[in-house]
Amino acid sequence: MFSGRPKTSSRQRKIVNVVLRHGWSYMRGLLLGGKAEEPSLPPPRVLCNILVDLGPVYVKLGQLLSTRPDLLPPTYIEALTSLQAEVPPVAWEAVETVIRKQLPQPLAEIFAIIHHQPVAAGSIAQTHRATLVDGREVAVKIQRPGIDKVVEQDIRLLRGLARLVNRTQMGQYYNLIAIVEEFASALRAELNFTQEASYTDLLRRNLSKSFWFDPQQLVLPEIYWDLTSDKLLVMEWLSGVPLLLADFKGINSGGDGTAERRAIADLLLRAYFQQFYIDGVFHADPHPGNLFYLESGRIALIDFGLMGRLDPRTQQILIELILAIANLDSKRCSQLTLDLADSTELVNLAYLQNDFDRLLRRYYNFNLSEINFSQLIYQILQIARKHQIRLPSNMGLYAKTLANLEGVTRQLNPDFNLIEQIKPLMADLFRQRLVGHAPLQDLLRTALDIKTLSLDAPRQVEMLLDRVTSETLQWNVALRGLEPFRRSLHSVGNRLTFGIVTAAILIGAAMIFSQAPSNPVFFWVSGILFVVASLIGLWLIVSMIRSGRVK
Repeated sequence: MFSGRPKTSSRQRKIVNVVLRHGWSYMRGLLLGGKAEEPSLPPPRVLCNILVDLGPVYVKLGQLLSTRPDLLPPTYIEALTSLQAEVPPVAWEAVETVIRKQLPQPLAEIFAIIHHQPVAAGSIAQTHRATLVDGREVAVKIQRPGIDKVVEQDIRLLRGLARLVNRTQMGQYYNLIAIVEEFASALRAELNFTQEASYTDLLRRNLSKSFWFDPQQLVLPEIYWDLTSDKLLVMEWLSGVPLLLADFKGINSGGDGTAERRAIADLLLRAYFQQFYIDGVFHADPHPGNLFYLESGRIALIDFGLMGRLDPRTQQILIELILAIANLDSKRCSQLTLDLADSTELVNLAYLQNDFDRLLRRYYNFNLSEINFSQLIYQILQIARKHQIRLPSNMGLYAKTLANLEGVTRQLNPDFNLIEQIKPLMADLFRQRLVGHAPLQDLLRTALDIKTLSLDAPRQVEMLLDRVTSETLQWNVALRGLEPFRRSLHSVGNRLTFGIVTAAILIGAAMIFSQAPSNPVFFWVSGILFVVASLIGLWLIVSMIRSGRVK
């Protein structure tokens, strides 16, 4: 099935063995060179087991697919969301080799202490705690040795599978080759630690100023660029614990910590609201393990390998979609979903609106506090999938981020409601877009424009009146789409003219023929005219038949 190097063939055999062991008949047929039939997925739990057995790259594929509710049913999304690879840490000797190759100086000249036991191990990298020679505490993220070669090898295999599945109707609709390329691009970006470092700096700059929260309460690790490379990321060490494991009875709260929990939930919502709808770049993996409660009582975001982007047009549509959901406006929801789509071919708008109406009708008697907003967004994406509306892949990432965010905030504050919390932020956002961040400066600029217009207007009006009175004013009107209509009218006019001429010749010939008994010349003239009229009439009939416009 695949053109192959020996390593690829070995990998292919391993994949076949895993698939055979778990009993996925469709994929087994593909891998063994069988006929490409219509795809069929194994049960969600079986799919997760297959991906885990195949290794870190396929686990990453499953995690990517969990952000695409527009591609998979809810049961698969739920199963893939919790997918984690059980990856043992790499031995220190192998990790040390990678570090020495990436550092510009000998290890002893940079690190005073580096702990051999990792504090975290993942499918792509593992992290060690260390101390620089100047005393600064750092986290050292090292790429697993050889993982880049494994990734490229598995990407080749996935491309081969995608080409086979793309022969089916479902494969062509979802364009599986494009999905594999999207996955390959995301995975290669995660392998490039300099890109992750750049995203960290970008997000820190964006969140260093805000109208909605105190930037001092949110911390992102500082990157040490002189020690960072494609396979090595050195950043500030942040002392703390995962957010949901924190003891909130500390320095910033009294009693049982309820007030601090509520404040942190509100801080997270406001920080992500700014990322979504102002900055357009957001941390796309806010699960509890990537949110830390620091010893200072502040909140830290970590791990920026997965980032999402929203362009200004998409931001505007999503803002309007939130308002339409809050108002339970099914018609507006359906129209905004179409506005988001990459393609809207063969979409029945009435059926789409009916599905949205049925969805939102479930919430008519609910209070806003009872609505799970992220779940509702997932259901909207499922309706789009049902109607074969292709939405951009970043919509799935946006929905997944919202789901993680809402899950964390509700664990911090069970009474937390995302829509209720967003409404005042929406009002402030609209005010800012209407008035601007510097209303006085915008007002002065507008006043200057009005002044310029008032000075130029009399002269422009005088020129217009002068041209009108001197009859030199010309209007150039260009109407698009009239050229085919003009050609049709021209053709009809020509045929009508020929028809009138033919009728005139026939009438003239008949009048001349009536005089034929008294003059033989009239007989020949009338005969010639009859022949000419017949030829013209025959030509008109033939041309009309050939044009297909006889009816």
